[in-house]
Amino acid sequence: MFNILMIEDDERVSEVLKLYLEKEGYKVYCANKGLSGIELFKGNDFQLIILDLMLPDISGEEVCKRIREISDVHIFMLTAKGALEDRIEGFQIGADEYLVKPFSPRELTARVNALFRRISANHTSSDLSFDQGNLVINYDQRIVKVNGQEVPFTPNEFNILYELAVNKGKVLSREWLIDKVFGMDFDGYDRTIDVHIKNIRKKIEKDTKNPKYIITVTKAGYKFGGEN
Repeated sequence: MFNILMIEDDERVSEVLKLYLEKEGYKVYCANKGLSGIELFKGNDFQLIILDLMLPDISGEEVCKRIREISDVHIFMLTAKGALEDRIEGFQIGADEYLVKPFSPRELTARVNALFRRISANHTSSDLSFDQGNLVINYDQRIVKVNGQEVPFTPNEFNILYELAVNKGKVLSREWLIDKVFGMDFDGYDRTIDVHIKNIRKKIEKDTKNPKYIITVTKAGYKFGGEN
């Protein structure tokens, strides 16, 4: 059973979403404030956080930033702000999904189901090691090490890096990466991948302007260039 933490101050919304998700077999915990949600997260093992951005004490963005300091748990953001720049900001601070209100509880439930199907289907125990161990990707533990030091990754950042690395040398389009990592029902923008790539490069590249591992192929996508 997967555990889900919902941080939402509108009780009507949280009650409806909780009902839908529990029908699918998930265990759902609810908090109506950001700080209490963070404390609840610290005391339990969660695989997903559903996070409203408009909270009565601290903003959802601040909650996301604090969670990302201690965990790579999947985070779905819920918000009334649907502009492209708002979405990009959400992804930059660590969101994995961005749902704009109003949305259907059935849609959110379908996205949650798709997320956990991908997690289960992509499971593998092999390590990927590049440049004499300078970059190591362990899917089983979902760990990335750079020069022997573990580097924190959000779930989507990890999945994008893994897909590029396991398909080393192949050019992967933005559309292919979106389908593979986010699912075919993702309704975001191609630029979403670019935001994640920028964040990944900051974490694994010595020189982000001349990347060694994640190489841009103009008008085509990205490919992985590390040496085994």
